[in-house]
Amino acid sequence: MPHPATQRLLQISDPHIFADPEGDLLGQRTRLTLEWVLELAASQLGVADRVLLTGDLSQDATPASYRYLAERCARLGLPCHAIPGNHDVPGEMARSLVGGPIDMPRRVDCGPWNLVLLDSHLPGSEGGHLAAEQLAILEVALAARPEAPALVVLHHQPLPLGSPWLDEMTLDNPADFFAIIDRHPQVRAIVFGHVHQEYAGERRGVALLGAPSTCIQFLPRSPDFALDPATPGFRWLELHPDGRINTGIERIAAYPDPLDLSGSGY
Repeated sequence: MPHPATQRLLQISDPHIFADPEGDLLGQRTRLTLEWVLELAASQLGVADRVLLTGDLSQDATPASYRYLAERCARLGLPCHAIPGNHDVPGEMARSLVGGPIDMPRRVDCGPWNLVLLDSHLPGSEGGHLAAEQLAILEVALAARPEAPALVVLHHQPLPLGSPWLDEMTLDNPADFFAIIDRHPQVRAIVFGHVHQEYAGERRGVALLGAPSTCIQFLPRSPDFALDPATPGFRWLELHPDGRINTGIERIAAYPDPLDLSGSGY
């Protein structure tokens, strides 16, 4: 039985929503795949405390796509915290989400835990960067609660994952990022999106956790772009008051539309 202070989070990543309800990414209607993933997650919402939306919320960065996502997330009845990805336009995202159920905070008190959410969006680039302002947010947020176990959230993976094509789109200043992480031993995990695949690694005792997309999946450790037949899903995290983390991946049973594995990019 989890401790009553344990916080349960759902990570929903890379939905790539379009303004067009039938908009598809490599043949998959992204609103439909998201719906199926959220229906799967609904069985866990009774014990969930909040949702992390870890970037690439929209494929076309339109107000209509963000408003749709806000309307759908409102039905979850949970606090939803979002960060932008490389396909998002942060300003448009913020304007479209204001006043709705999805916010874009920089820090969240999550029971005994400290959540820090960073914007790694780099205009004109598929890769990511943490500007000086974002690095300052990280430093100040971690220093504010040195006694609290911390979870750091960003869109781009901060280290290569072994897929050369995807590793060209990592965070471009990881040394600056990890210099701050290393000064704050209370950081327990770094959670990211972008990679469209399950990933679990570790660096100096800090867990590195990537999540599947709610639409198409990338084949792990592929030298070139390739799709994985693994189905869409989400990551769940249990944050215990003593700093321990339990986490796992849940996936829908099948794609709603036939999956074409011959795609060479998107």
